[in-house]
Amino acid sequence: MRAKNIKYLVTIGAIVFSLSACEKTFDPSTAIDENSALTTAADIETATIGTYAVLRNPLYVRSLHFLMELPGDELAQGQNSSDDLSRCYRYTHLTTGRHAADFWGQAYKVAAAANKVIAAIPDNATADLKQLKGENLYLRAMVHFNLVRVFGRPYTQGETNLGVPILKDGLTEEETLTLARSTVKEVYDFVIADLEKAANFMNGGEAGKANPFASKEVAQALLSRVYLYKGDNQNAIKYADLVINSGRYELLQGSEYQNYFKGAPEGNKETIFCIRHMKTQDQGWSGLGSMYYSGDANGNAQNQAFSGWGEIYASKKYVNKLAENPGDRRNSFIVPYTVNGVLQTNKKVTPNVPMNYMIKYNLQENLVNLSSPVYLRLAEIYLNRAEANAKLGNAQAALDDVNIIRTRAGIPGHTLASVATSGKTILDVVLDERWLELAFEGHRHYDLFRNNLPMIRNYPGTHSLDAGGNINQTVEPSANRVVFFIPQTEIDKNKKLIQNP
Repeated sequence: MRAKNIKYLVTIGAIVFSLSACEKTFDPSTAIDENSALTTAADIETATIGTYAVLRNPLYVRSLHFLMELPGDELAQGQNSSDDLSRCYRYTHLTTGRHAADFWGQAYKVAAAANKVIAAIPDNATADLKQLKGENLYLRAMVHFNLVRVFGRPYTQGETNLGVPILKDGLTEEETLTLARSTVKEVYDFVIADLEKAANFMNGGEAGKANPFASKEVAQALLSRVYLYKGDNQNAIKYADLVINSGRYELLQGSEYQNYFKGAPEGNKETIFCIRHMKTQDQGWSGLGSMYYSGDANGNAQNQAFSGWGEIYASKKYVNKLAENPGDRRNSFIVPYTVNGVLQTNKKVTPNVPMNYMIKYNLQENLVNLSSPVYLRLAEIYLNRAEANAKLGNAQAALDDVNIIRTRAGIPGHTLASVATSGKTILDVVLDERWLELAFEGHRHYDLFRNNLPMIRNYPGTHSLDAGGNINQTVEPSANRVVFFIPQTEIDKNKKLIQNP
């Protein structure tokens, strides 16, 4: 069945058919059409591939990326945008924000599609069917976790805060249309239960599927993140250990690491789960990378509109942090746009923004704007374990994992003595390394807020437009706009939904 799955994935006609079927069957709200039953294994397999295809829809992958990434401090928007991008970046969210509404609708569409498969397969089914049930449990858990992260406050700020509606299987159509927001704790509990069951149902190790699909280790990797965000450090370590010790993944080294995002994801030993885009699925100017880069397929930067919009850059703050170690291999992900050796600036904002392009979402398989966005990779799992150990007082264990990442980056490691003389805590060191390693992958602002730390911008960007040219912006972890508004269109349809303050 695994070979058949991959055949479906790489066959464009089957993907398009499955995606269009999902579009017709599931509305952007939580409504479910029960008219199409899953009666055979082939139906179930095709439906599962269709659900994966929904993840690739720009309304999901593009909107979710902007909601998770743009509020961070490793990037700078160089010009105001007529798109909802500026509001995501500047913390001036609206109840009618397009990206929040698009992501909400697509996420629940994935959950509704997954529910049909989950309901159709008994827990005592054959191994192949249990694998498919596990994949759908994972997909349902993942989208609920992403939803509660975007629309609910961090777990560590209070487990009784409002999260998002839980769309589980077995609900009537009327129930799905009147779901209230569950608490953050209830959503986390639901996600964890799904992921633990998914890990038990799916294959792992050599029998596990390639990284565009879910497998045992994919569920375990997400469990490590979920438990870390919950503040359950023992379980965050437990699941990180399972992934690291599985032998399925390796940290890429040297030039392979520097070219991490340029190859086909199936050959990447570090990627645990990604949203696969093939050459024929290049989004061009609508792709994520178009916002971050404009240049040729060889990585030579050009002015805006050469190959993309090129209006969001690595922040001066982040570039300066990397510059503390000029040999840091992570500099390979930053491409300055220079003319005759002079770094250019985007002059649409004052102070002007340096045009340091970022290429984590470009140049896959020699196509300028093609990428398969990475959702989970091994480096994060090491850093999850490092953060959990830091919080448990296991300082040396935390530094050991941080140093694995720093050694791979080609820079000196930390010692307990060097941390002590720096005036930083072990947790500070871990969070700094998460920032350096996982930049532009949707982690940073949430890493800060869930640890009760402010997000500080002290560099040029469009945030200065809200302060008369002042480049300094601080967002406290208690601020209302740490989370996005529930889309007003959903509240209009479901009066039980309560808006975020």
